[in-house]
Amino acid sequence: MKSMSFSSVLAAVVAIAGATAAGPAQARTSYDGPWTVLIMTQHGACDSGVSFAVDIRDGAVHGYGGFDVRGRVAGSGAVQVRVSAGDQSASGSGRLAGYSGGGTWRGAGSRGTCSGRWAASRR
Repeated sequence: MKSMSFSSVLAAVVAIAGATAAGPAQARTSYDGPWTVLIMTQHGACDSGVSFAVDIRDGAVHGYGGFDVRGRVAGSGAVQVRVSAGDQSASGSGRLAGYSGGGTWRGAGSRGTCSGRWAASRR
């Protein structure tokens, strides 16, 4: 597996939102489509200002780049997600509304623990 930076894992976490409970596929939501997520580190030694693309399909968050992403976006816009790559992992939660959203994240990786905020916008 290709080595990925902790910031990349965190970026993927933030972009991927929803209620982490895995279950049967849901119907299309008003949040389905392409999104861009920006990660801002507030505590720890992780890079900040990293952005990445995600896609929400039927309420499930799909990332790119070989990350294990598990997350969902509820019909209310509530987001819960977990992203991992190797020994690095992060989780995030928040809310989407219309064409934007945001929340918080925290994670652990080779550079220690980090946390911060994320912001998303529909592309």
